[in-house]
Amino acid sequence: MFKNVIVYRIGPDWSATVAQIEASLDAERFVPCGASQEKAIGWTEPRGEAHGPLAESVGGQVILRLMVETRSLPGTVITKKAKERAAQIETTTGRKPGKKELRDIKEDIKLELMPLAFTKESSMLVWIDPEARLLVLGAGSQARADEAVTLLVKALAGFAVTLINTNVSPTAAMSEWLISQEPPPGFTVDQECELKAADETKAVVRYARHPLDTEEVKQYVEAGKLPTRLAMSWDDRVSFMLTEGMQIKKISFLDVVFEGNKTGKDDGFDADVAIATGELSKMIPDLFEALGGEVALGQVAPL
Repeated sequence: MFKNVIVYRIGPDWSATVAQIEASLDAERFVPCGASQEKAIGWTEPRGEAHGPLAESVGGQVILRLMVETRSLPGTVITKKAKERAAQIETTTGRKPGKKELRDIKEDIKLELMPLAFTKESSMLVWIDPEARLLVLGAGSQARADEAVTLLVKALAGFAVTLINTNVSPTAAMSEWLISQEPPPGFTVDQECELKAADETKAVVRYARHPLDTEEVKQYVEAGKLPTRLAMSWDDRVSFMLTEGMQIKKISFLDVVFEGNKTGKDDGFDADVAIATGELSKMIPDLFEALGGEVALGQVAPL
């Protein structure tokens, strides 16, 4: 359900019921791209059932889904058509179109061809934990997360969030774990990481399916190559990749999570939500603690 997440702290002054969230999102419901529209974005049913609610509550956790549809044309097609049209103008009038006219020609061609372009859909799960006051976005990039936050702030009155900052940066913590070869309590270091030189060379060393508790890895870090991502596991229940930007990627729930879960792995939306939020709601605070705890309000975040 969540493969990559970016975590925010919800401001202390916002609260809303599920019904209030539902009503607020309805004005921004997803509508597919029109014939000449490049992009459409809005909220859709988390369960994927038409005309269902936009906000689902499972075990006290609120789940939303943001849908994005894009309609794009290859730049090479537009350029080719523009050259053909410019050549036709030159042949007909003896006048070679200037730069501004070429830009206008490209824009006209784009508008003409846009209705014929294929569309591509993508969606992002959004999880609001009202009790822990966390917003967890199923985003693989900060740009996608920023887009979702902007829409939430627009839709939900008084809604404000800040990115989580910890007293120890992920880079500093990952460096220490690799040098000391001692992961934080409750966590293990797995067999994948990326090390990048901080100097102008930007040299990169990547390990995959390779033990990291070795003298070679330790020496690389001591020599100044900083970890930008590190594979870890929590409590033998969740594996993930921690990045230098505090993103949690490649999330996978290990088999022990499903043992004793009578609903099984494929028992639908509610079971998936319960498993994902149940595990991550415990893992995320432990991860923050392993990074020295959250920076207190008003405190300057470490570099």
